[in-house]
Amino acid sequence: MSSIKLIVGLANPGTQYEGTRHNAGAWYVEELARAYSIPLKVESKFHGLFGKGFIDGHEVMLLIPTTFMNLSGKAIQAVANFYKVEPEQILVAHDELDIDPGTLKLKKGGGHGGHNGLRDTISSLGNNKEFMRLRVGIGHPGHKSQVTGYVLSKPSPEDRNAIILAIDEAVRETGTLLNGDWDKAVHRLHSVTPPAS
Repeated sequence: MSSIKLIVGLANPGTQYEGTRHNAGAWYVEELARAYSIPLKVESKFHGLFGKGFIDGHEVMLLIPTTFMNLSGKAIQAVANFYKVEPEQILVAHDELDIDPGTLKLKKGGGHGGHNGLRDTISSLGNNKEFMRLRVGIGHPGHKSQVTGYVLSKPSPEDRNAIILAIDEAVRETGTLLNGDWDKAVHRLHSVTPPAS
């Protein structure tokens, strides 16, 4: 039986942020919605794009907050409260500076690592850090002073292609996760490597 009830993709709203690295988490949820024909609709009470559907026989909810990144928790908390979802039943997909484009990491719990979306999510869930994370690698610009501009800009075509291919793999393995086979999903996703350039 699956323990994941809610899958969230973090992003900034608005056309000026479409395609930027910071929105990589939302790319995963958008691709899930497409692959499993789950319509995402604006749901004002949840401060985001929201949909319910089935993935490999498991009923799940998908959410892309339409708040700004540093208020992501507001949307997650609204859905969690309404549907009585525990933090441990939430998977949050987000961009990750510390791993290369085209790579993924699955993680249970942990801190926010300076990520404003995770920081607000932890705070909004009553400082409960036990939700699961899908970390989508975007690479690092090299110096922390460059991080803000880097995450809010678009990746190179090569990096974008690597990220999209990794997300496709994550979509394929979502059923494995929902079936409760965490170790198998981790093994497969952690072995995803960027395409050779």
